[in-house]
Amino acid sequence: MDSAPDTSRQAHEVVAVFDGAGHPVGSAERSRVYDEGLWHASAGVLVRSGDGKRLYVHRRSDTKRVFAGHHDCLAGGVLDPGETPEQAAGRELAEELGITGAVLTPIARVSWNGRWQGLRLRCHLYAYETHWDGPIVHQESEIAAGWWWTPEELLTHLRDPAWPFAPDTRALLGNRVAPDENRPGEQTGTAGNE
Repeated sequence: MDSAPDTSRQAHEVVAVFDGAGHPVGSAERSRVYDEGLWHASAGVLVRSGDGKRLYVHRRSDTKRVFAGHHDCLAGGVLDPGETPEQAAGRELAEELGITGAVLTPIARVSWNGRWQGLRLRCHLYAYETHWDGPIVHQESEIAAGWWWTPEELLTHLRDPAWPFAPDTRALLGNRVAPDENRPGEQTGTAGNE
C-alpha cells in the first residue's frame, strides 16, 4: 500500500511528513522519506463485493520501490501535503482501480515501524472499506494483476508467512478481512517488525 513506482518523477514527488504521534510536521521528497525512514502516512481501501462475500486482491507491479511484486488487498498510497487520509484513500482508489464515487468507511489505523530490504519504513496507516460491483480498471504502473477472493481464501494466504504480501497491510488489517458479519468495529494500534 505504501509506495509508487520508482521513477524519477515519483522519487522527487513531495509527500507529507509526520511525527511519531501522527501529526503532520512538513514535507519531503518521497525518496528522502524512504531513504531516511521518516514518518509518513498512507491510506488505502479494502474493496468488498456488494454482498460482502468477496474481496479484491491484487499483485503490485514489479517496478514498485517498496513491496514490489507483493500481493495486497488495499488500493492505496502515501498522503500528499495537506491531504487527509480519507482524501488520499479516495484518490488512490480512483487512480489504482478506477473506482470513483464509492462510500468509504474507516475500519483500522495503526502506526507501523518496519523494514523492507534494509530500509526502515515508519508509516501511519489508515484503512477504509467500500462495497463495489462495478468495473475495475488497473493502473498498469501500480498493479500487475487482480482478482476476487472470498475472505476465507485471503485469510488462508495471510496466515502463510511465506506468502509475499505487503507487510504493512498485513499489520494494519489483522482480522479485518473476515466476512462482514464476523468483523469487529474500527481498530487502532501500533505494529512493527523490528
